[in-house]
Amino acid sequence: MLAALSASAWAQQPKTPAGEMAGAFASINREVLDMAKDFPADKYDYKLRPEMRSFGAVIVHIASGNIYGAKAGRGEKVKWDELDPANYKTKEQAVTLLEKSIADATATLKSRPEGSFHNSVEPWLSVIEHAGEHYGLLVAYYRANGMVPPESRKK
Repeated sequence: MLAALSASAWAQQPKTPAGEMAGAFASINREVLDMAKDFPADKYDYKLRPEMRSFGAVIVHIASGNIYGAKAGRGEKVKWDELDPANYKTKEQAVTLLEKSIADATATLKSRPEGSFHNSVEPWLSVIEHAGEHYGLLVAYYRANGMVPPESRKK
C-alpha cells in the first residue's frame, strides 16, 4: 500500500522544463538510434533521390545537431559545423558517432541548472525538433525499402 501511495505521489509531481527537455531529447534520440542500429548496413548508402542525403549521411547529420546542442548548452561559442559523412563510411562508424553525440549532449543537458530552462529552452528545443524532422525522413527510407521502422512494429 505504501509503495502504491509513493508511486502515485511521484507521478503527480509537476514536470519541470529541464525534465521535459531531457525526456524529449532522450525519446527522439532513442528512436533514431534504434533505426541507425536496425537499418541494414548494405543500405546505408541508400538515397530516396540522387540529390538527397543517404541514410548514413542523415544519421551523421543528426549527430551534428547533437554536437551543436552539447556545445551551445555548455555555453561555448558555436556555429553549426556539419560533420562530413565521408568520414563515417560504415554503419558501425555512424552508430558510434551517434551514440557518442547522444551521450555528450545528454551529459550537458543534465548538467544544466534547473533555473536555466526557465529563461530559455534553447538550444535543446531546436535540436529535438531537428532530430524529429529527420526521424520522419528516416521512416520514408524504411518504407521505400519495404521495411517497417522499429517504432511501428508490433510489440
